[in-house]
Parts: sequence; C-alpha cells; structure tokens
Amino acid sequence: MAITDTDLTTVPQPTQSEPSTPMASTFGAGHAERWRITGGSPVSGEVRSAGAKNAVTKELVATLLTDEPCTFTNVPRIGEIDATLPMLAQLGTKYEWVGDHTLTLHTPEITGQISEEYSGINRIPILFMGPLLNRIGEAEVPLVGGCTIGPRPVDYHVEGLRAMGAEIDISPHRFRATTDRLVGIRHRLPYPSVGATENLILAAVTARGTTVIENAAMEPEVVDLVLFLQKMGANIAVDIDRRIVIQGVDRLGGATHRVIEDRIEIASYAVAAVATGGEVEVLGARQEHLLTFLNALRLVGGNFEVHDQGIRFWAEGPLTSHHIETDVHPGFMTDWQQPFVVLLTQADGPSVVHETVYENRFGYTKTLSRMGANISLTSQCLGSRTCRFANRDFSHSAVISGPTPLKPSDLVIPDLRAGFAYVLAALIAEGTSTLHDIGYLKRGYEDIPGKLGALGINVEELDAPDA
Repeated sequence: MAITDTDLTTVPQPTQSEPSTPMASTFGAGHAERWRITGGSPVSGEVRSAGAKNAVTKELVATLLTDEPCTFTNVPRIGEIDATLPMLAQLGTKYEWVGDHTLTLHTPEITGQISEEYSGINRIPILFMGPLLNRIGEAEVPLVGGCTIGPRPVDYHVEGLRAMGAEIDISPHRFRATTDRLVGIRHRLPYPSVGATENLILAAVTARGTTVIENAAMEPEVVDLVLFLQKMGANIAVDIDRRIVIQGVDRLGGATHRVIEDRIEIASYAVAAVATGGEVEVLGARQEHLLTFLNALRLVGGNFEVHDQGIRFWAEGPLTSHHIETDVHPGFMTDWQQPFVVLLTQADGPSVVHETVYENRFGYTKTLSRMGANISLTSQCLGSRTCRFANRDFSHSAVISGPTPLKPSDLVIPDLRAGFAYVLAALIAEGTSTLHDIGYLKRGYEDIPGKLGALGINVEELDAPDA
C-alpha cells in the first residue's frame, strides 16, 4: 500500500511573509523585471544546454564533507546558485568563479551555521544536515522553501537521519540536530524521493558502517551526485531494485567534476521547436537522460536526431493527442509535464496528463485556459499507474482538447516550471505577451533572453512598472 502524505508526521511550516534580506537580494530584482515576447514565429537555431540545477546545488553542499578544495565545470549561472553560495559562505566556505561556468569551493573548517534569514529560499537547507553532522556533530538549518507545488514534506529526510543516530528538534523556524556519530542503517524510503535519497547519501558517506537505502531515487542528478562523491573517495554502489549501498569512509578529499546537462532545460527548448513548427539543435543534450521524453515527443508528432554534439528537434507533421503519466525516473519526469501540456494544446484531439508525483501542479493551467486552451482538471486518476493521490481531493489529472490557438496575454509567473510553460505559450500565441515575476525563471534557467535570441526570438527586458 502506498504511503501518502497524510500518513506522515507534519513538519511545521513557516508562515508566508515578505522575503528576508538574502532572498530579496537574490531574487528581488528578477521578480521586478518583466519580459515582452512576440510569438507566432518558428523557433529555430542552436543553443547549448546549461548544467543541471538539480545536480549542481546538491554537489555544492557535498563539498562541506571535505576540508580540501573542489572545482566544478559546466556550472549554470542561475538564481539557485546565487541563493546557495551565500548559505555555504555562512558555514565557512570560500568560493570563487574562475571562469564563466567554473567554480571552486573550499571549506577548511566549519565556522558558523545558516541563519533563519535564509528560511524559505529553496529546498537546499535541509541537505546541509548530513554533512554538518558528519563534520562537526551538530547542525542548525532553517526550514525549506521552494516552488508552491504541494506540501513536499521533509518527513522522509528527518526519519532517515534520526534512524542514523541524529537527535533532531524541529521548531516553527529551524531544524536543530546533534549526534555523537552517524551510523549506517538499512532504510527503506516510503517513496523514492529525490531529496531524501540525496540527504541520506550525504549523511552516509562518512558515517560509521554500511548504509543501505532501499526504494531510492535513481534520477540522473542523483547518479551525478554519486559520481562526484566517488571522485572524493566515497564508496557507493548503485544496486538493482532501487537500492544504494554506501560503505562509510573516514574522510573525503577534494575533486574536480563536470556537472551534467540540464534535461529539463533541454526538453523545454525541444518542445519550443516542435510547438512552433521550428527546428532547434540543443548542444550537450544526452539521449540516455531523455529516453521517456523522446518517446513521448515522437508519439505526439515531434522528431529528433541524435549526434555526437547533442540532439536536433523538429516537428515531423501535424501534432496528435497523447496520454502521459508522470513518474519517478525512468518514468516521464514531473518537470517535463508543464511544457508538454502547452505542446498538447496544439495537438489534434483529447490528450490526458496524469500527475502522480506532486498533488498540486496544475494551477498554471488556469492561465493557459485564459489564453484560449481547452483544459479541464479532475481529481480522478486518469491512468493505470499506482498513484498516491487516488481517492483524495487533489486535481491531479488534466484533459487537454486541441488544437486551440493561444492568445497573447499578461502572464504572472507562479513558479519555476510553470514559468517556462508561460514562455512557450507566449511563443505560440500570435502577438505580444508580457511576463511578470521573472525571478522564478531565473532560478532555474540560464539566460533565456540570450538563448531565445539565438533561436530568432527577441525578448524585450523591461523594468518593473511604476508603483
């Protein structure tokens, strides 16, 4: 039987308030900006994929496990990096950009803890707990934030760390944890959560003894973290049946690592090509990270060509309807869902998207409907996959009937992934759309104006309107 969120202890969540100083400085200017996009033209040209946000931020945290320098290449210049580095600096990390996409970090000693002013910025703070407990035996981190796509409880993280020997106190604003020494355990995750898997890996690599994580997440970004830790000296085996086995070591050293390309960004530009009748070459795209997406794209009417430098995407003919169910890797990624829904508004016939990863991820479709899309939501499970949200009051299935022309509009971005869905909608719509709250997009996408410019689309960057 699947364990649902209501079966878990609820971790106190911070109330919504005005951003604190670090968050305002990191995202404030970006949120104030607006972009004006004129759509209705094919998106064509060549872009290079950036490094994966969901890999590099965890790898930056992993550098706390050693007192030696670490170097990363292919680091994306995005807001999530700008939010994570100051938190590391509070802990004692010295970092330096030594190139446009090359970053060095060195934490010879832990000299502080992360203050509450970073509460709610992103999902990263709780991942600091394992490295800090291993390094100095104590950790104080603020509660996590991130996009508003459901509760995303951290119970799995807390339960795993407690099983490893951490004493954790949870207040309305902070996690406080102490330990004499983390110890290896056999632990089965109720759900293959990416964040919880990464947290337990970070805690286990220098814990005493062997840790076995069952029902672990196997996303490419998790594997990339494992590869970086292995370079540092960790002993980690990715076994069959979603099992990761970690033999704790006494210490880790520095390492150099190239961050994998961002499969979400790649899919976003692939959809842009197919939805607008254009052709886009994405340099750095890797077929093995996109297998399920590529199958779905071809079934809808898109096509692709894989070569040594990347993948070329285009529309083969009229787009046809399709049925998609999101799932953990190697299933159809939940972060591919939003751009694909926009694509399906241009497909002939009724399409169905069943979201099984997050219970509240279709809020953005109201704006698409206002632009002319025909989308209806239901709490029923419109699919065959086992779903944690069955018989619960979550609108987690969507029926998209198309094709429908989209109208240009003023678009207020609610979160990162919905943000690029709005960019795609603006590219499809004939006319000029204005996008507000750009900071969400800058968190995870590198230089959208520059990359769209290389694809023949002018993005006019505007200041905030006068109050």
